Amino acid sequence: MDVQKIVLAYSGGLDTSVILKWLAEEYKCSVIAYSADIGQEEDWEAVRAKGLATGAEKVIVSDLKTEFVENYIFPAFRSNAIYEGSYLLGTSLARPLIAKEQVRIALEEGADAVSHGATGKGNDQVRFELAYIGLAPKLKIIAPWRLWDLNSRQKLVEFAQQHAIPIPVTKEKPYSSDENLLHISFEGGILEDPWNEPDPAMFKLTVAPEQAPDQPTYLEVEFCHGDPVALDGRRLDPLPLFQTLNKLGGANGIGRLDLVENRFVGMKSRGVYETPGGTILREAHRALETITLDREVMRIRDSLVPRYSELIYNGFWFSPERELLQTTMDACQQSVNGTVRLKLYKGNCTVVGRRSDQSLYQESFATFEEDTVYDQADATGFIRLNGLRLRIQALQKR
Repeated sequence: MDVQKIVLAYSGGLDTSVILKWLAEEYKCSVIAYSADIGQEEDWEAVRAKGLATGAEKVIVSDLKTEFVENYIFPAFRSNAIYEGSYLLGTSLARPLIAKEQVRIALEEGADAVSHGATGKGNDQVRFELAYIGLAPKLKIIAPWRLWDLNSRQKLVEFAQQHAIPIPVTKEKPYSSDENLLHISFEGGILEDPWNEPDPAMFKLTVAPEQAPDQPTYLEVEFCHGDPVALDGRRLDPLPLFQTLNKLGGANGIGRLDLVENRFVGMKSRGVYETPGGTILREAHRALETITLDREVMRIRDSLVPRYSELIYNGFWFSPERELLQTTMDACQQSVNGTVRLKLYKGNCTVVGRRSDQSLYQESFATFEEDTVYDQADATGFIRLNGLRLRIQALQKR
């Protein structure tokens, strides 16, 4: 493959540091190292310095935190996206954003190729590359893990030592992790045996539920068209609002998940997740929908959630079908306005109140007390008509 310039999605860790040097040697061209700040804890100046020292022509760090919340997290949560009933898609939502910025940089810098550090077994290779293809199909794609013979950590370490690439002198973690504003995920290593309980010391964003405060925290979340806009009556921009939800959730031990999921490439994978703010947001949003969405609209929308979620998980964020579904999801949200009250207590997020000026819940109809707006005798014909086919079936059997 003839390549003139490559933009590499670069984290500064062992894998992408080795990839950076390997690309420069293998293709004899300049490599731009690009890092996305999507809310993970990182010393970006150290990342920049290491990238330059490893041979990058340039190191670009893009602050994508606000865009991540506004254009990826919030649209997905307006849609109640959830994969296989549990996973709130923290990594899946971040990858298309990272890839989109990488493509922008490649086109701006005159690069003709992009590269990533995802392995040939995981979902991320698919997510990155489908995004590249959907946004800039003329860019060449280089996936080192599918090309080279450096297929073990020991070989990576040896390559790094041979090329004077700094390797941090830290105790090797018995698992791998990936962090962003929405969540942190843990997989591999000791977690590959689904019988092993996660090490309590592993968790980073949340306290253990049993160590959370003994008194509950009450929180009110206000929504406008399905997006959160205020906490406890205080208006906040999307990024600080979501960061506050993360802090509140983490302090109360909310958002831990241990899941064996089905990867797009075909194998099962065990992952452990912390999604504190996202867990709160989902519970609040669903509660508000119960009083503001029409029953049949909710049924149709809910039938589309699994497909919408699979598209995100499988890497089709920039596909026409995901955009079509997003339009449908967002159309349902015009009436999702109001406030939800939650009780956060020792790992649990419980809805304890909801109100809206557009509420379809009418106490005068639902009450068990005497009323003048509902004639209970009407139910007789309703039941008889709905039971007609059952009656005919029973008569036929006799």
